[in-house]
Amino acid sequence: MMLENQSFNFALALYIFSLVGYLCFFTLRKEKYAVYGSMLVKFGFLFHTLSLATRAVEASRLPLSNQYEFANSFAWGIAFSFIAFEWRYKLKLLGSFVLPLLLLVAFYAAMQSKEIMPLMPALQSKWIVVHVSTAVFSYGAFAIACGVSIMYIIRDRLREDRFINKHLPNLRVLDIISYRAIALGFIMLTVVIVSGAIWAERAWGRYWQWDPKETWSFITWIIYAIYLHVRLTKGWKDKKAAWFAVLGFVSIIFTYIGVNTLLVGYHSYAIFLGFRWV
Repeated sequence: MMLENQSFNFALALYIFSLVGYLCFFTLRKEKYAVYGSMLVKFGFLFHTLSLATRAVEASRLPLSNQYEFANSFAWGIAFSFIAFEWRYKLKLLGSFVLPLLLLVAFYAAMQSKEIMPLMPALQSKWIVVHVSTAVFSYGAFAIACGVSIMYIIRDRLREDRFINKHLPNLRVLDIISYRAIALGFIMLTVVIVSGAIWAERAWGRYWQWDPKETWSFITWIIYAIYLHVRLTKGWKDKKAAWFAVLGFVSIIFTYIGVNTLLVGYHSYAIFLGFRWV
């Protein structure tokens, strides 16, 4: 596991330095720091990918089956989504707002046990790949929407100047980017819930248990469904929509970290490497 641990630690360090670069760009307003930040986050992503690939080889399965593995993959999904959105929209300031979310999840992963244990029967299913991998990319898209929405809220308060006009898009553009990220994340979150229901029926004989994780996932889905519904029917595009996007990601963090830490249910086997069967 040495290569896996070293790769993860290198990735974590590079993400931290990348955030420093982006924050220096935002505060000192020199573009070279954005270049450094973008370069470092890409190198961090490569080491992060190596860490997950090594874990997959060591465990002889995809690294998606316990608290450490999913948190690690969750952080990877945020990094992947960030790199894609930064490249697509040329948002150099996005790193100042998304990298803290990435590091929050990555540090949480670092605090979990990394021991590899055999999978319990309920996890030995092809549905785990569909269910958990779509959750990784869904959460990554929602993290981008949260970061862009925070940019929207701050942009509304900042005084106009040359730097802001060049590197921080107007409110309309930020709103569109956030909407597209949420729409993408919502589609994948729907796949997460549907595939989870099918998996639950095969594992426990029922499609829905009102398990705490299932309940909070559904609450999160409702939050984003309300956002999309009101936006499409009422043209909701102001600061309230941005705050709603932030609220949605807070719900995601609670669904993953809060529920797993504070509540007990059918998903409790994923909390500890002993895979407690409830």
